[in-house]
This record gives sequence, C-alpha cells and structure tokens, in this order.
Amino acid sequence: MNVGFISLGCSKNLIDTEIAIGMFKKNNYKIVNKSEDADILVVNTCGFIESAKEEAINTILEMAEYKKKRCKYLIVIGCLVQRYYEDLIKLLPEVDLFIKIDEYSSLWKKIEDLIKRDIVEKSKNKAIKKVSEIKPLPMPKYNEFMERIVTTGENYAYLKIGEGCSNYCTYCAIPYIRGSFISRKMEEILQEAKMLSEKGIKELIVIAQDTTKYGIDIYGESKLAELLEKLSKIKGIEWIRFLYSYPEGITEQLIETVAKNKKIAKYFDIPIQHISNSILKRMNRKTSKENIQHIINKIRERIPEVTLRTSLIVGFPGETKENFEELLDFVKETKFDKLGTFMYSKEEGTPAAKLPEQVHKNTKKARYNRIMQEQLKISNCNLKSKIGKSYEVLIENISFDGKYLIGRTMQDVPEEDGLVYIKNKNYNIDDMLNKFVKCKIEDVSNYDLIASI
Repeated sequence: MNVGFISLGCSKNLIDTEIAIGMFKKNNYKIVNKSEDADILVVNTCGFIESAKEEAINTILEMAEYKKKRCKYLIVIGCLVQRYYEDLIKLLPEVDLFIKIDEYSSLWKKIEDLIKRDIVEKSKNKAIKKVSEIKPLPMPKYNEFMERIVTTGENYAYLKIGEGCSNYCTYCAIPYIRGSFISRKMEEILQEAKMLSEKGIKELIVIAQDTTKYGIDIYGESKLAELLEKLSKIKGIEWIRFLYSYPEGITEQLIETVAKNKKIAKYFDIPIQHISNSILKRMNRKTSKENIQHIINKIRERIPEVTLRTSLIVGFPGETKENFEELLDFVKETKFDKLGTFMYSKEEGTPAAKLPEQVHKNTKKARYNRIMQEQLKISNCNLKSKIGKSYEVLIENISFDGKYLIGRTMQDVPEEDGLVYIKNKNYNIDDMLNKFVKCKIEDVSNYDLIASI
C-alpha cells in the first residue's frame, strides 16, 4: 500500500516523522507525496500553542476527506495526541488510530494491528475503532536508534540529542506533553550521525528543547561541548550547529569549543523570552537580566564574528508598559542578528494560564509589531555590514528564472534564516548544486544577501 505523511510543528517532530517513514519503507510500503495517492495517511501533530493546535485539527479534517476516495486508514500521532488524547477520540471519529508519544516504542505494532485487521465495524452512524490504550507519563526513555528517512534534502539533517524538557517555564506545555528532559546516549547519537554522513549529509543541526542540558541526567554534567567535538571528527560532516541553548546553561567550555572548532557554526540560538527580571521570575526562567547580558557580552568578546539569535514573548500575564519598554530597549541595544517574537498564548494546564493580569490581544499585537519593526531595521543594518566581505556558501537551489543560484552561509539556519542569492553567470548548474563556493557579498534585500562568486 501507499503511505503519505504530513509533519507539522518543529524539527524535533520532523525527526519522529522521518523515523516513522523509515519503518514503513523497511516493511515495503511505498511512500508517496500526494495525499490523493495514499492508502494510508499519517499526520504528525503539534500541540504547543493555539495556532499550532488549530492547524493540526484543520489538517486532520482535511486529510479525512481523502477517506471518501482512496485512503483506507488515517493515523494521527504527536504532541496534540499526547496532550488531548481522550478529547480527540470523541471529537474525531474519522481517525482510525491515535498514537501518543509515550507509545512510540510500540508504534509499529499498533500500525500493524490496525492494517492487518478489519477494525472498523459500521452500524448506522457509529464506527468502533481500535485505538491506542492510555498510558500515564513519565515518558519512556528515547528509543534505541532506528533507521530514518531524511526528508530535508541532500545537504542537512536534524540530529535529536534529547527528548522533553525539565525547565518547567510557566507558559509552556512541552514538559506535560513530552515529559522531563532525557538525554540520548552519546554513542547512539554518534552512530546516527555517522549513518547520516554515509548518506551524504554535509550539515548536522543538533537539537533538543534545551541542548545545554544534554548529558546532565545520565552523565552528571553537561556534555554538549564534548558531543560537538566528537561529531566534528566524523568524516564527511562539514558544518555543525546546535539550536536552543538556554543562557544559564552556556558554559565557558561550550563558548571555547565554538570559538576554536572550524566545523561548528559561530552561532548561538539563545531563547531568552524576556529581559525584565519581574517577568522572568513569573515565567519561572532560571536566569536574570544581568546573567543574560553577561553571557551575550562574553560570547561576543570571545567570538567577535558570532551570529546571535533569540526568541521573545510579548504580552505575558502581568507585562506592564514599563516591562515591555525595557524589553524593547534591550532589543535596540543588543542588536541581535536574528530574532523571533511570539505573542503569549494562554495554554490550559500551564501555571501561567491561571495568572491574573492577562494582557489584551490587541496590546499583544501592538507590542509584537513594535518589536519586529525595530528588528527589521537592526537586521538590515547588520546585513549591510557584510557587504564587501567573502563567505563560504552552500548552493542548494536555483531561482525559477535561472538568474540566481540560491544558498546559505554557515551562519544561516535552513528554513529560518536568510538566503544568499548568487548571480548566475551561465554556470553549469549540475556542477554547482550541493557544492560549497566562495562568494563576495554585494548587496542586501530584506533578510537576504546578494552575492557573486
């Protein structure tokens, strides 16, 4: 039978999808890209914030329409299922099988049970379906490494080093969905990285909810710097980056490793969320304004060419005009290279949902707009400082009109950061695609760079 996949949400979710694709392929199912060609449709959901939940429900309902045609089975997995399992069973009878995250160790058995039996017995307006049984958290330890099918192209792949989160920020539902932070064994991660290298992958993007926590639970101390060093020794891997490093976990050793190792991107993604100490405390963040400023200054002092990215939340309960202005001033002063902002989403089951002084949605939107307008100016100024400089660029595509080769520098995360558009001077495209070239920056366009070889 043919199987189609829809993967929603973050890159950590995408890895789970890739593992599921690998399972089907190993069992001789054909993977198809078009939903109308699928006998089985699998939707991997996100349940983090309101907009993600809406997208997941809409996608499930959209995919359910294909059951009127070729599709025989609709399977839904992921964070939304983990968080709202009982509600979804009642609300979405169109779905043949729900699988929670804490059931992934038996995922294939559940899928086989569904496919091998005639599990739908119809009578008038009712359908009786086999669904996964309810098991309580905590989450099981990360599954032993399984073959996965990389869906992100020929050049880069995500490498998950841990599951869950132990920070328990008051606004965040992730610990209640995916459990406390659990590190993968280093040898298992290295085994997977070598497999990816053998597939031709040139860039590893190391991810976890908080990468700086890696190793603390199983080795007694953070092992992120050591892991990055070992990954850099794998033949064929040219670029390595790690995402989501919380400020309180950034050590001297980690900064030094990034500074000295040529394969590791001089890039820190530090989700600070806010800068006001009173808001940080209400968020249950394990840091302070002073610590955040100290870490940023230390990184920039040791790695002058570093790219700094952060994410912020505006409109958190109790955020006053003064708190917001403090945050805006900090953004203006710090001049992050990359910055994303979220409007606070009130999530049931989280401590912040019960806090008084909830901020009106119009106020959130206005504050969001002010931050992003300021960041656009900062980003443009930062990018213009690159004009005249040379960078190594990985060519990954060509513009539809053929006028530009499209690539990324080591300082750009795929799908999130800007691109480099290189003037095509009648180059042989086959010789250029998926290759590293030296480019000189000539101009800037919004968040992207214009260059020539």
